[in-house]
Amino acid sequence: MTAIDEPGIRAATALTAREVKRQEKDARNKLTSRGATLAAIVIAVVWTIPTFGLFVTSFRPGADSATTGWWTVFTNPSFTLQNYADAMTSGGTALTLGQSFINSLAIAIPATIIPIAVASLAAYAFAWIPFKGRSIVFVGVFALQIVPIQMALVPLLSLFSRGLTINGVELFPGFTLRDVDHSFATVWIAHAIFAMPLAIFILHNFISEIPGEIIEAARVDGAGHGQIFFRLILPLAMPAIASFAIFQFLWVWNDLLVATIFAPSSSLPLTQTLNSLSGSWGAQWYLQSAGAFISIIVPLVVFFSLQRFFVRGLLAGATKG
Repeated sequence: MTAIDEPGIRAATALTAREVKRQEKDARNKLTSRGATLAAIVIAVVWTIPTFGLFVTSFRPGADSATTGWWTVFTNPSFTLQNYADAMTSGGTALTLGQSFINSLAIAIPATIIPIAVASLAAYAFAWIPFKGRSIVFVGVFALQIVPIQMALVPLLSLFSRGLTINGVELFPGFTLRDVDHSFATVWIAHAIFAMPLAIFILHNFISEIPGEIIEAARVDGAGHGQIFFRLILPLAMPAIASFAIFQFLWVWNDLLVATIFAPSSSLPLTQTLNSLSGSWGAQWYLQSAGAFISIIVPLVVFFSLQRFFVRGLLAGATKG
């Protein structure tokens, strides 16, 4: 194999980056209007008022929250940080909110990375590696998106617990990890399975739009599929990867159903503890407001960290077709 032409690859990458910027500019011009901007501002204000009220409540003493509305802080301000301290050490289950916060991180990060790693490889194969039946397989993967998660939960749980045996032949041994304390493997696998069809579809649509001249130039310079994928495809597809990473992370972070079914009691996520934080009769609902804002800290950090790539992915994809 001959050495790869580094200047040629850099020039091709720069050319594609300039094309993406041009498409972004065209998309902004097409999607921007005064009416849409005004409507977005009105929607944002209406949407923000209840959130602001919840935020104010999270800092009010419990006695004040039980007797007066949050808007009374403008005439009789009274704030405390004790709600957040109590929320972190409280919980209606065997776990406190602080412990389940760590569990949510342990679930969400791998459950986002695993499907992206697998789906990006599959998307590249569907886009640039010709093989027999490629279109049929891709349509089959895309069609899996219509399967409701609720229909797959029981069969998947049975597969994890008892495995799969046909005519006395054990095809899948089954997992006993769900019975192990602080085990997240089954939750990771379940989330990765449910996310794979959408991830492959989104990444394939973006990767397939990369100019074929770049791929051909890399092949002429002696690059194999591995070098093309890691040195060309991944950097160029980063906006699409970041877009899906935001969606997947937020979905897993806010998930209650999948984690409750597949995770052991010692590995339950933040949503499970937050659900019961207000107490049996809802007497401590002000703690739930503090817990709600604790739960959105990480999603906000993730969104604003990847926002630049996220917008690029949406705008670049808006002019393709």
